[in-house]
Amino acid sequence: MSSIPVTWYLGVALILFCLGLYGALTKRNTVIVLVCIELMLNAVNINLIAFSRLGLHPDIAGQVFTVFTITVAAAEVAVGIAILIALYRNRRTVNIDEVNVLKR
Repeated sequence: MSSIPVTWYLGVALILFCLGLYGALTKRNTVIVLVCIELMLNAVNINLIAFSRLGLHPDIAGQVFTVFTITVAAAEVAVGIAILIALYRNRRTVNIDEVNVLKR
């Protein structure tokens, strides 16, 4: 087994999630917000792997679910980047404050 306790993994995941949440809530650039959301998803993946390997009942289910989450995150990034490119072509900006298409 690993000599690193599960609390270290949880601490790293907590720090990554907090950084991602802070960036998603405070940044105005949509690309940065998308990267921060990915950072939060990776924090969740670290938790899933840590619990699947070092939890009370270690099994492969957490690792399989992590692969599923990574796949969904890749699809989310592809759709997000496509939306950002279309938005930039129409508005010439990636600033969240200047993108208010749904408010009209």
